[in-house]
Amino acid sequence: MSIFAEFLNIFQEGDVAMYIAYCMLNSLHAFKLIFIMIPHYLQVILATKVSGYSERSTYLRDNAKVLRVDAANIRESVEKSLKRLNTDYIDLLQIHWPDRYVPLFGEYFYNYSNWRPSIPFVEQLKAFQELIDEGKVRYIGVSNETAYGVMEFVHAAKVEGLPKIVSIQNSYSLLVRRSEVDLIEVCHPNNCNIGLLSYSPLGGGTLSGKYLDINSEAAKKGRLNLFPGYMERYNKSISKEATIQYIETAKKHGLTPVQLALGFVRDRPFMTSSIIGATSVDQLKEDIDAFLTPERPLLPEVMEDIEAVFTRYKDPAIL
Repeated sequence: MSIFAEFLNIFQEGDVAMYIAYCMLNSLHAFKLIFIMIPHYLQVILATKVSGYSERSTYLRDNAKVLRVDAANIRESVEKSLKRLNTDYIDLLQIHWPDRYVPLFGEYFYNYSNWRPSIPFVEQLKAFQELIDEGKVRYIGVSNETAYGVMEFVHAAKVEGLPKIVSIQNSYSLLVRRSEVDLIEVCHPNNCNIGLLSYSPLGGGTLSGKYLDINSEAAKKGRLNLFPGYMERYNKSISKEATIQYIETAKKHGLTPVQLALGFVRDRPFMTSSIIGATSVDQLKEDIDAFLTPERPLLPEVMEDIEAVFTRYKDPAIL
C-alpha cells in the first residue's frame, strides 16, 4: 500500500512540503501515525503541480512577469519543489491548470473571445521529457483540464514519442459531475487510458453540512467563511439546497453526509482515486472511515436516491 501526498504549488507548498519532509526524515508522530494506521505501508508517493498560466502568481518564480507552462517555468518549479520536499524526484508532476484559456473553478461555458496563444502541447511534453530523463520526475499528469486538452496531450505524445500523461485531477463530487459529459469517455481504459483523480469530493467541505448553520464553530472556521469569495460556487443557495437533499438522503440510509459523499465518488467505476483534505485529526479519521466502510459499493437504492436528487439539481456549483 502507498501513501499519496499531494502539494499545491500555487498555495502553501513551501510550508507544507518542509513539514512533510521534516517528518519523513525524523520519523515524527504524524508519520508514525501513518505506520500505525496502515501496517503494510511501503512507500510515500509524492505529487505536486506546476502552475498554469497566471498573471497574479508571479511570486512563485524568480523575476517572472507572467507564469507559463514552458520549459523554464516547469524546470524552476520542479527544482524548487525538490528542494522544499528534500527529495531527489517527484513521483507525479501535474500541470495545475492549462497554459491556454479554459473555463476554470466553477465556470461552465467556454468563452470564445477569451482564446489566447498558448505554449504548444509538444513543447510542454518535451520539457517534461528532459526532467524525466534526468530522473527528477517519474510520471506526468494534468489538472483542471478538458477532454480536448487530454486528447491533444495524448496525441502529441504518440506522434512525437514523448511521455504520455497518466492522470487528470479534476473536481468531481455530488455537486460537480460535468466530467461525465465527455471526459469519462476520453479517459476510458479502451480509449486514452488516463487515471481520473477527484479533488474536492466534499465540495470544499460543503457536503459535510458544516456550512448550513452559519453560526456554528465549524462554519466560522471553514475556508468558505474565512476567505470571502473563495469557492463561492458552493455558497450559492442552489448548492445549499442540493446539499440539504443529499444530507437527507444520507440520513434515510443510515449514513453520515461524509460517508455518502465520499462513498459516491469512491464507487464510480471510472475513478482512480479521491483526494481528501482535513484540518483536524477528527476530520481525517472521518474521511478515512468513509473509505473503509464495509458497505461498499453503495447499495442500489442509495444510488437511486442520489440520482433522483441529481435530476433536480444538476451541477448546482456552476457559476
